Amino acid sequence: MTPIPVTMPTAPGVPSHNIQRQYRTMYSTPRSAVRIRNTWSTGLCHCCDDPANCLITCFCPCITFGQIAEIVNRGTKSCGSRGAVYGLLLPTGFGCLYSCFYRSKLRGQYNLEEAPCVDCLVHFCCEVCALCQEYRELKKRGYDMGIGWQANIDLGNVVITVAPPVEGDMSR
Repeated sequence: MTPIPVTMPTAPGVPSHNIQRQYRTMYSTPRSAVRIRNTWSTGLCHCCDDPANCLITCFCPCITFGQIAEIVNRGTKSCGSRGAVYGLLLPTGFGCLYSCFYRSKLRGQYNLEEAPCVDCLVHFCCEVCALCQEYRELKKRGYDMGIGWQANIDLGNVVITVAPPVEGDMSR
């Protein structure tokens, strides 16, 4: 994309070429480079920030995963069903791939950085820590993880934005 040079009125003492340079810099940068990622609210290895969740995740990660999946799916899939699928996949080694998908989806919803490394590698190397971090992230964002999506909506913990209705049809 090549910027179109424009001549803009300037304030006294500001040369016009400075404004054109700022204009070019602003609009010639690729869109992906401008997007700023948010950081995670807690680190990957801060599992002891929530000891109860850490213990549950160590001994039965399907519970924590199910809670995360229900919130990330916005209630379209239940905690029990996603936790059961994860529990069946866990002994086969594909559980980390399944949970990696949900980490990517969570990052996309909240514009979180892919840190400390690629999502699948995080889940493959440290599944329990990754699940605990995702759980803490949703909890810090105001979700009560133990009650599910619908109860969070009923309590007003979730703000749903809806596009405004469009009036009229496009016609000639």
